Parts: sequence; structure tokens; C-alpha cells
Amino acid sequence: MGIKVNISKHYRSDSKKGSNKFNKIGPEEAVFSLDAAFEAGDELVVLFGRSGSGKTTTLRCIAGLETPESGSIVVNDETYFDSRSGIDLRPQYRKPGYVFQNYALFPHMDVKKNITYGLKGWDKEKKEERMLEMLRLLHIEGLEDRYPSQLSGGQKQRVALARALAPNPRILLLDEPFSALDMVVRMRLRERIKAIQKELLIPVLFITHNPEEAFSLADRVVVLHDGKVHQAGTPREVFYSPVDRSVAELVGVSNILDQGKVLGNSPEGIIVESKGLQFITDCKVCTSEIVSLGIRPENVHLKSYDVGLFLGEGNVFAGNVIDITDKGSSKMMAVELEDTDFILLCEVPTRMSGDIGLSRVVVEISPDDVLVFE
Repeated sequence: MGIKVNISKHYRSDSKKGSNKFNKIGPEEAVFSLDAAFEAGDELVVLFGRSGSGKTTTLRCIAGLETPESGSIVVNDETYFDSRSGIDLRPQYRKPGYVFQNYALFPHMDVKKNITYGLKGWDKEKKEERMLEMLRLLHIEGLEDRYPSQLSGGQKQRVALARALAPNPRILLLDEPFSALDMVVRMRLRERIKAIQKELLIPVLFITHNPEEAFSLADRVVVLHDGKVHQAGTPREVFYSPVDRSVAELVGVSNILDQGKVLGNSPEGIIVESKGLQFITDCKVCTSEIVSLGIRPENVHLKSYDVGLFLGEGNVFAGNVIDITDKGSSKMMAVELEDTDFILLCEVPTRMSGDIGLSRVVVEISPDDVLVFE
């Protein structure tokens, strides 16, 4: 059971004019290529990446709304598409539940009719029973006689989910369903979707470009960048062990040092020199002589400057805070490391920032928090 996707899809500029996906390959021609390969069981999978990376195209190919050039799509051991065998099931035979970014509710239908729209062929009594079941499942009892114009954003989203789930879909596809909702509503709906997935035990593919949403929601994360899967794994694997620079940037590693030279080993890990500084990482094996380093802002620790501290070893450096951005619960501080032109971003909880202002400071970074990309 689960989902296996291994597809290739190409667009020419004349078929998708104005799309931000295209890379120029000639004076009058542009192309976007999607090569997506991943698999997952009956779990909640987040397709994560920037706009134009191929997330929605992947969902539409799974649903049967677009056709790949080659490859295969298998859901719950049933082949939806196989270019070699000539299999390409129509959307109605794939039976996906699809929730669009703009909800796509029918404005002239009340909630009851919106939810039961996909239940063609069901008798009246079973339709009513299924509709009431969906109202309970999504916690929207009492809204069945309202029209979309009478609903809040969160209520519309729940109705869209109810409509997608009513026909007992084999897979649930969610295309950035929370992008227009406020934070509190998003958090409640995330929990509801996780509960629904565990109850129904069907694969759920959820698109987002929001790192926090991906991390908090997913059982498995698939990172798409420029039409290719760069990494797939648990949220912890992807967010704390990104495989390359592209994934690191996507998951919020804003401090990246390129062209780091591997100098050798220490008891704590590998020693890498970059920007005139020596960093120790807990990486035990490195096959390259030149690597990139990544450090999350929240993993950079600041202290008021103390001349008694020994600087330059164990990832302890002197620096000067040159800018502070107040984010409410935290402060983002830009620290220029001394004797370099490198500016390190540090995110400090407001309650822990103390008297640190535009002043000289000591920077400490644990070797565990220095990521290495070969």
C-alpha cells in the first residue's frame, strides 16, 4: 500500500506562456522539465519547495489532470500511469480527493450540495448519511444550509476537505490549502488533517512552501527544486541534515559558507577552513576536499564579549553586532565576525537576548550544529 511516483514531464514556452517555471534555452524558446521520483506508504507526505519547483504539476499528474511524457504512477498497488505499458487511467477511475488552493466551492450550491456533489449514483439516504458523517469528521455541523459566501476562510477549507473525502478517495491531494488562512486556523486544520489521515489510512500528499508547516505536518518530506527531487526523508532528516545547498536554503539554513577546505580530523569531528576561520563539525566522514558549511540562525549562540574567553577554537569567535531586527518572540542579529567580511545571522529568543545590543560579542557554535554539504 502507498504511493510510488517516477515521472518525467516537459513544457515548452508556447504551451505555458508567462510561467515562472521556464529557463531560457534559446532566443524564442524556454523549457521546464519535471523529474520526480519518490515513494511512501500510507502516511502524510509533504511536497516541499518554492513556487515553480514542480509541486502542483506532480499532484496534477497523480490526479490524471496532466499526463507525464514517461514513467509510472502506482497508488495502493494500482497502476494509474505507465508509459511503457500504455496505461493512463482517467481521473474518475483514479478516484483522488483533490483540494485546490482556492477551495473551488460551487457558489450557487449550499454546503450540503457541495459535499455530496461527487456522490453521483448514491441513493438519497446514503448521500444524506455520508454528508452528516463528513460534517462530524470536519467539525462543521450546522453549516449544511449555508452558501460559500456565508462561510469564513477556515469553514470553506473544511467544506472543501469534506467534499474531497466524501466519495472515499484512494488518495488525498492538497495543493497549498492553508495559504490564505490565518495562523490559528492553519494550526487547527493541520491537526485535523493529521487526525483524518490516521483514521482513514490513505496516502495524503500535501503541497507547501512553508518550512514550519512542512516540519509540523509531515510524516515524510519530499523536497522539489527546479523540477527535481533533491531529498526525501523524515522532517528531522531533511531539516537537520540537508543533502545540498539548495535544500539547506529551502529549510532555513541562512548561514552558508562555500569553498570550505577540509584540513583534517579532530576528536570532535572534521576541521574545515572557510572565510579565514576554522570550524569543527561532528561530521565523521568526508570524501571531498572542498565543501560548503551551513549553520542555522537559531543554533548560533551569543555572549557579551569577555577578553578571558579563548577565541578561535571549538567554534568560538569574536564579532560585532551590526544590525538587530525585532521579530517579537525573537531577535535576528547580524554579527560581523572579526578579521573577516562574513556576516553571521543569529536568532535569539527575546527573553534571552539580555543586554546584547550593537556591541562586541562572542559567538559560539556547537560542532553538532555545523552542517556539511559535499
